[in-house]
Amino acid sequence: MGNKSLAKKESHDKHYNELIDNIGRIFEEGRKQAFYAVNSILVKTYWDIGRQIVEFEQRGEEKAEYGSTLLVRLSEDLKIGYGKGFSRRNILDMRRFYLTYPKWQTVSAKLSWSHYVVLLSVDDTLERSFYEKQCIKEKWSVRELKRQINTALFHRIALSKDKEGVLELAKKGQLVERADDLIKDPYVLEFLKIPEDYRYTEKEFEQKIIDNLQMFLLELGKGFTFIARQFRISLGSKHYYVDLVFYHRILKCFVLVDLKVGEATPHDTGQMNLYLNYFKKEENTEGDNEPVGIVLAARKNDIDVEYALGGISNKLFVSKYKLYLPDKKELEGRLRSLLE
Repeated sequence: MGNKSLAKKESHDKHYNELIDNIGRIFEEGRKQAFYAVNSILVKTYWDIGRQIVEFEQRGEEKAEYGSTLLVRLSEDLKIGYGKGFSRRNILDMRRFYLTYPKWQTVSAKLSWSHYVVLLSVDDTLERSFYEKQCIKEKWSVRELKRQINTALFHRIALSKDKEGVLELAKKGQLVERADDLIKDPYVLEFLKIPEDYRYTEKEFEQKIIDNLQMFLLELGKGFTFIARQFRISLGSKHYYVDLVFYHRILKCFVLVDLKVGEATPHDTGQMNLYLNYFKKEENTEGDNEPVGIVLAARKNDIDVEYALGGISNKLFVSKYKLYLPDKKELEGRLRSLLE
């Protein structure tokens, strides 16, 4: 085959591959739009059904609460005509959906009906608003949304803020603008499935996190990208190792995490301070902001931490982790006191 023919074939193949890519993009976009369109229609349908039930009630008829005669009758009659999608539970959810979102304009087309069913389980308006905004921002699946609610994410973030900050959090979701916006206390790592009474080493702990990296990134929050584990820092003849290194795309900075299975000590904060100074001088490039350090420990003494961090100019934080779900009632009580 001559050079001219070969060049012609390569040009044809290039244009053909571009055609395949273009068709693929159009198809994926069309499929995505079709999903949103079908989802929007479904959510609007259920909202309208809820409105019909509520308007029927307002004419003085029986309320459609769980176990009521009206709900039982509606379920039986609608299942005969339209299938098993009209269980008592589903009809009650449609009614609650309309009562919770009486203005259709406040319903987001970016969330599925399954997302809204999960959100309806959250009674507190501020808390539900936060999860709704955060779910849209971070594109959580239904499973991820359930986990964040079960681990009391709203309360864990809100308790680090003042009253105005909590109200802003509920209104807009979590805005990551400063280093301390990244921090939760505690972090909940129940997905590692480590029994509370099991005596594990830091090496085992780190491996468990690596094995469940996707869930750990979800717990860390939006914007984290994994860079390395056991990142080596060599200073003369000495070698140090940072357990986990991430990069935060929003804050444009490295985030260093050191894992401790016991209580955080002043030595741990001093060592993290060394890591941060090294990264500022040796790893940061143009456009990178100052690195952030997190000592993640099973326990911490707030007074020890206060004195250990005093005078340190680096962005260094000490947080606890839990291997089980937090006590939501205790967190709710603390948040209620803050808001009052």
